Amino acid sequence: MVTGEQIMIDPISGKRGRGEFVDLGRAFAARVPNSVPQLRSELLELVNPDKNPFFGHAEAQLFIARRGGQAVGRISAHIDHLALAIPQEQGMGPGTGMFGYFDAEDETVARALLSAAEAWLRARDMTRVLGPISMSIWEEPGLLVRGQEQPPTIMMGHHPAHYRAWIEASGYAPTKQLLTYELDITKDFPPLIQRIVRSGQNNSRITIRYVDKQRWNDEAQIVLAILNDAWSDNWGFVPFTHEEVAYASKKLKPIIHEQLNMIAEVDGRPVAFMLTFPDVNRVLGRINGKLLPLGWLHLLRWLRKPTGADMRVPLMGVLKELHNSRLASQLAFMMIDRIKQNATDKFASKRGEIGWILEDNQGMVAIADALKTEVNREYLIFKKSL
Repeated sequence: MVTGEQIMIDPISGKRGRGEFVDLGRAFAARVPNSVPQLRSELLELVNPDKNPFFGHAEAQLFIARRGGQAVGRISAHIDHLALAIPQEQGMGPGTGMFGYFDAEDETVARALLSAAEAWLRARDMTRVLGPISMSIWEEPGLLVRGQEQPPTIMMGHHPAHYRAWIEASGYAPTKQLLTYELDITKDFPPLIQRIVRSGQNNSRITIRYVDKQRWNDEAQIVLAILNDAWSDNWGFVPFTHEEVAYASKKLKPIIHEQLNMIAEVDGRPVAFMLTFPDVNRVLGRINGKLLPLGWLHLLRWLRKPTGADMRVPLMGVLKELHNSRLASQLAFMMIDRIKQNATDKFASKRGEIGWILEDNQGMVAIADALKTEVNREYLIFKKSL
């Protein structure tokens, strides 16, 4: 496909094509202040249909833009067939395609890439497009529009501020805001939170326990069941499959520390969970995203004892039957309090980050506000009719 100013948009496939696609993204990321280089092998797996179980229910096309033979941008177009079955009022639904992995040298390239992604989706009967979502909603959704002044934490995207204007100039409008919140975990929680936690501790029906890493696969299935129930009414929700949980649990196991990940039980029944990851971006920045020659050794040492690491809470959930109840907030605050104490006492951590959180998720926003957190990053997902 050729567009104005002799920009050629090449559809990419195969091992060599995926390698070029990933390397181009890494090159663009290196230009953005405070970006953190990610492991090339991990990025390659995410776009490999033979490796990433996301492709068990999705199809995608990668594109690279070239000008004068030089690669000047990239984008993905993809359709998640599970998302097509979600009610449209939840953001996805019939006819909804997506774009992701968006990088461009200038606005002309951006327009050409977005046009190519739209044409691919339109040819497959999609009637609207959301993005950027790279590539599953559970991976890196949204474009960073506020917060470029600090490095991203683990599994969070990082983009230059000018991408927003280029996307909007191509006819896109914001449809959903995602927020992350940061807090100083060395400080005591407000008195109200402390009283809620003490009340829960005095409730004999409630048990807050660590995940058992020796039974991590089983624990991951418990988390999946709660997650798919708790998030099922949220905007953008697409259910995690068992294959995706198995894949993610294997990938995440090296950064799982039992004292930082909790399951809450009521009368012996698991009803809530909270996952917390030490920010591996801290060490990836030091090794420049490279395992060789000695990066693997630094990474392994850090994973064993991530002393001083920032902590991110990427996921938590409470069964829907408890939503809007006093017990739900009580369980959340009890897990947060336990994780905070362990992060500071055992890992000498000072900073935590919660999110992403949907702007209209009243329950989670209320929890963040009660903890006196501050919004430190804002992401936008855009939409356009095709």
